[in-house]
Amino acid sequence: MTRIKIFASCAAFIFLTQISTVTLAQQTDYIQSLSQQNKWVDSVYQKLSRKHKVAQLFFVRAHTNLGRRYEDSVAKVIENEQLGGVVFFQGGPGRQAGLINRYQHLSDVPLLIAQDAEWGVGMRLDSTLSYPYQMTLGAIQDNTLIYKMGQYIAYDFKRIGMHMNFAPVMDVNNNPNNPVINYRSFGDNKYNVTKKGIAYFKGMQDAGLLTTAKHFPGHGDTNVDSHLALPLLPFTRARLDSLEMYPFREAIAAGLSGMMIAHMSIPALDKTPNQASTLSRTIITGVLKDSLGFKGLVVSDAMEMKGVTVNNPHGQAEVKAFLAGNDIIELSMNSKEAVQKIKVALRKHLIPYAEFEAKVKKVLAAKYWAGLANRKDVSAANILADLNREPAKQLIQQLSDAAVTVLKGDAAGIKLKPIMKTAVVSIGADQYTTFQTELGKWTTNGHLFIINKKAQVPYLKKMLDMLNEYDQVYISLHDTRTRPASKIDYSDAIKEFIAAATAHKNVVMCVFANPYAIAGLPGIEKSTGLIECYQNSPEMQRAAAKVITGELKPSGKLPVSVNVFFPTGTGFGL
Repeated sequence: MTRIKIFASCAAFIFLTQISTVTLAQQTDYIQSLSQQNKWVDSVYQKLSRKHKVAQLFFVRAHTNLGRRYEDSVAKVIENEQLGGVVFFQGGPGRQAGLINRYQHLSDVPLLIAQDAEWGVGMRLDSTLSYPYQMTLGAIQDNTLIYKMGQYIAYDFKRIGMHMNFAPVMDVNNNPNNPVINYRSFGDNKYNVTKKGIAYFKGMQDAGLLTTAKHFPGHGDTNVDSHLALPLLPFTRARLDSLEMYPFREAIAAGLSGMMIAHMSIPALDKTPNQASTLSRTIITGVLKDSLGFKGLVVSDAMEMKGVTVNNPHGQAEVKAFLAGNDIIELSMNSKEAVQKIKVALRKHLIPYAEFEAKVKKVLAAKYWAGLANRKDVSAANILADLNREPAKQLIQQLSDAAVTVLKGDAAGIKLKPIMKTAVVSIGADQYTTFQTELGKWTTNGHLFIINKKAQVPYLKKMLDMLNEYDQVYISLHDTRTRPASKIDYSDAIKEFIAAATAHKNVVMCVFANPYAIAGLPGIEKSTGLIECYQNSPEMQRAAAKVITGELKPSGKLPVSVNVFFPTGTGFGL
């Protein structure tokens, strides 16, 4: 074994030892801990004024990519208001670790640090790794890989000094036109969503991270983005019980530590006109806590979203969220004003004081469970190397390999024949793709072509004629947008080219895009082979190439129904 390999093996062993140590340290899960007397929680609670008790329920937004003035403004809020926690968004890992240390020193009670990182810290932080989207994970048949991913993400969180992930998404995405959930969901099958969501959060929780399933009671069947307006969920209570709420009910039974509430109007659960579920005591206390028996942290979705603020300005939304049953009020537009209004609500006895006390102690218990009773500063030493470790990169490739889904074709039709004249065409790209370079290693008579999104009809016709000269053709479709929507952003001319190309005798299509995009590409189902790869990552492109070269036996199954040709569960091994 070479010196380099020895070092890599040692690094992997040290990392796995750290994960194991963290797992063993959590002898009691968070939900169980709430039924136990906790001297630290009681002591801290007794020392807080009523104002600062209320403030423990508020989490403020933070960034490390908006400059020193912004960082200082957040520091001022933390120091002056003594809030309960911080939610970090975009920035860099080293800068964030340093800022977490700074903010923690400004708070009398240690801050609970959260991040909305559904596919890992790379969702928010530069220079870090991103795991596959949940829609991609929905295709995987081995859920132990997703559990392992949860453990690795927990390690990343704790390495930077964070304690809570606002994940997983457990919405059943049964509306292809959903503009806000979509690829963030595990799919449209409630059983698949449930199993994968539980595997993900259990991996995180077993490694010492607080989690938050979202968006209760279900945000999957809507075509309205709650960041912009209040969506309406018009279904019956029976439908909601059997479908939307099913994954959340099972997650509660599996020991989920936190639940995020959606901003939605749901008349079957609360008939109040234009009432956001986040502000509904009937839904949060009546359904979630009383009927479903949830004991964990109830977290509001962001209170800065228009779905909740449009009808409740000037702190009214926060007071209603508090009275409804939320334990954590996330991203208030004006926390100082909201805290004051909640104090007034308490003086008016709008909820029992014992309920308020339980909320605060629940937040303090989360801090204790996360290790904040013995908080230490985050070390910046080797932070990039720790977050970009080789075992994590290998796991991302494993997950990608396990997700590749063959929707049409057999081994003979898909497999690359090295000596044949081969064209590898990437559409939607501006330079040679990972997919092309990987396949290029296997052919002795191959040619690579690029068709960018601005390609005009004359060029496309020329390309179509040229493909007739090749014995086998591989065409990859790439969605390069940050958010892969249900409809791919190709011109009609390019879509017509794709349909015409399938008339070639040996064309294999690889779709590195949202699976729903296939429905908007008529004729693609006629290709010799069709491989769905879910997202435009280098790992997925390598995985597809491995299927084509015979290195990998595909095992993925389609997690959503695309059209009559490709329903949920479609997927073939070769």
